[in-house]
Amino acid sequence: MMSDEEPEEALLLPWDRFSAWLHCICVVGFDLELGQAVEVRKTSICYLSFPDSNSGCLGDTQFCFRFRQGSNRKSSLGCFLETTDRDAPPCLKREQGHYYGYVYFRQVRDKSLKRGYFQKSLVLISKLPYVTFFHSLLKIMAPEYFEKQEPCLEAACNDIDRWPTPHPGRILTLPIMGVVIKVRIPTCYDKPGTSQLVQSAQSDSQVSIVLPTIHEVDLFRCFYPVFFHIQMLWELVLLGEALVVMAPSPAESSDTVLALVSCISPLRYCSDFRPYFTIHDSEFKEYTTRTQAPPSVILGVTNPFFAKTLQHWPHIIRIGDMKQAGEMAKQMKVKKLKNLKTLDSKPGVYTAYKPYLNKDEEIIKQLQKGVQQKRPSAAQNAILRRYFLELTQSFIIPLERYVASLMPLQKSISPWKSPPQLRPFIQQDFMKTLEKAGPQLTSRLKGDWIGLYRNFLKSPNFDGWFRNRRREMTQKLEALHLEALCEEDLQERVQKHSEVETVDLVLKLKDKLSQAEKEQLPVRPGTVAKLRAHIEAVILALPEDLQGILHKPSTP
Repeated sequence: MMSDEEPEEALLLPWDRFSAWLHCICVVGFDLELGQAVEVRKTSICYLSFPDSNSGCLGDTQFCFRFRQGSNRKSSLGCFLETTDRDAPPCLKREQGHYYGYVYFRQVRDKSLKRGYFQKSLVLISKLPYVTFFHSLLKIMAPEYFEKQEPCLEAACNDIDRWPTPHPGRILTLPIMGVVIKVRIPTCYDKPGTSQLVQSAQSDSQVSIVLPTIHEVDLFRCFYPVFFHIQMLWELVLLGEALVVMAPSPAESSDTVLALVSCISPLRYCSDFRPYFTIHDSEFKEYTTRTQAPPSVILGVTNPFFAKTLQHWPHIIRIGDMKQAGEMAKQMKVKKLKNLKTLDSKPGVYTAYKPYLNKDEEIIKQLQKGVQQKRPSAAQNAILRRYFLELTQSFIIPLERYVASLMPLQKSISPWKSPPQLRPFIQQDFMKTLEKAGPQLTSRLKGDWIGLYRNFLKSPNFDGWFRNRRREMTQKLEALHLEALCEEDLQERVQKHSEVETVDLVLKLKDKLSQAEKEQLPVRPGTVAKLRAHIEAVILALPEDLQGILHKPSTP
């Protein structure tokens, strides 16, 4: 177990490891007099932890929700979680302003209770968007908890507090309640589209579950009710359009919203999304007001009340009961995409949106053929995931190419001047590049690509992507500047300056070093140590009183 650790992980305090994975665990019971009541931790989470009264969820149901973080809480785990975030792909970075709630809800008949039913939810609250992993964890924890109550939750928390911190690229072995889960968190360096599966080795006699993915939902199962419209849905998500998914249960609602958000991967979806949204949500008024256009958000709802409240929304996806999948194909063929003033109960996509790209009949035929031939769901899922990935990459490559051209040349970096600035993103210049180096180089799809780009550049997804790329490139310039400084002969330089100027230079360089370490700049191995040694040599050549000043730890 300890062999998985970084040396500094030994410095973690009790419950730090637990906090790296989970914020807290909640138990939510349903009381006849009080309505939903949180038994362990009282928060508004209770309303999101139960299916709406109209959902007939008898038995066990799993789903997930997402909610805004309240106060500006700071974590004591900064350095460990920064590593997690730095190496994780965009879609797997920790949420800054939101938490995820992963729910295991049980409803069974019980005549001894006043209501006639046992209704309870076990909820894991986390900053990590590891949907598959946390649902798998709940499958182990919840049945045990419902049977044995609180003591087994305490045991589970102690198990989690012994786990290594989430570390992209490393294979982690995570024991929980007598079961061992083996996972690998993907990294931003993995080739997109390849999920590096954790292989089951012979030495894994203790391992009970090997998870092939920690976060991916089954795209084909989620999109099956509306698969004639997958390409249009990809455009709507890419452009950050206001979308509502109306589904019969929280499980179908949350899976569909998560599938929509992941269909533009490896791009990160930068607007808000709520896999399961109820009328009790604190953002209910904000998101349902008619006084302004609907915000850029994807909502998953199950309460029929929303059919009335959100009928002014521009894009509505109605999902029928997935248990009647056989009937779906007929319903999909009949569905016409019109701007319907009223919502009937038939599944389909209701919108006046006209896609920019011509419909790709190939993928529809391929998936239909798979349905007819009873192709395994995993294979259908892989086909659809690859299709979305290629579509997104064709779209993003011209943007990547243009943004890379904004980087100053390496020869313009001088060690004794501030690092050069990135050139600005000029929409007109970018549009000109599309004629020769646009998506037509990698995609067979025809259509108004220019119009799609023009609209995308106004969206939160572009803003989030460009801010991230600009930060990465600025850090690269800082790293190159640091490497250039490292190659300079500092002692020769300070000989030409007064002691006051030398002290000033040393202070500036020390600041630069601490900033580089804080931001974990992508410098060549050994650069920081080499520059630190150069600085130390300069300090030692100064009078003792100045050495004392410079050796004092700098105040933050």
